[in-house]
Amino acid sequence: MSIEIRHIVFDIGKVLIHYDPNIPFSRLIPDEEERNWFFANVCTHDWNIEQDRGRDWREAEDILIAEHPAHEENIRAFRKHWHEMVPHAYEGSVAILKSLIARGHDVTMLTNFAADTFKHAQELFPFLALPRGVTVSGEARLIKPDVAIYESHARTFQLAPDATLFIDDSIANVEGARAAGWHAVHFTGPQKLQSDLLAFGISA
Repeated sequence: MSIEIRHIVFDIGKVLIHYDPNIPFSRLIPDEEERNWFFANVCTHDWNIEQDRGRDWREAEDILIAEHPAHEENIRAFRKHWHEMVPHAYEGSVAILKSLIARGHDVTMLTNFAADTFKHAQELFPFLALPRGVTVSGEARLIKPDVAIYESHARTFQLAPDATLFIDDSIANVEGARAAGWHAVHFTGPQKLQSDLLAFGISA
């Protein structure tokens, strides 16, 4: 590829660190059918994404408890046990991140994350402080795949869109980056990421 990439932007969840709400809830709601119902009807993806968009956890809990008072304990458990949902980093991806930084590449991060849980994640995973900076959706009050968050990130970190490569596990977020004029690759594992970087002339 005859494209000069000067900026590399990483997503975080499911690219650098593992995320799975079932980890604590398999203990809290042992019955799989009941647990699936809870995630489909109470602590849904759409409910959780609003915290990534900037809604306060207390407000989020109050809304759900008003609608599902019988599930108050498990609703509050979502935030209380959040740290269990991020049990480990992906060593292969983290090694690539560290190598890119060590080789002098400009590396930043762009993530859909609630503001307070991101601060918690930084405590759990110190390598998240290594890149030049991060845009956290819950702080920016913008969210992927909306083009506005990519544009905001580019402005904040002075990235040239056509010289920027984005890495995300979500196809929708990859397409959002491309709509903002960035190059982007779909993350499925560290080996594919290495080959994708090589296709852009980048060794890690």
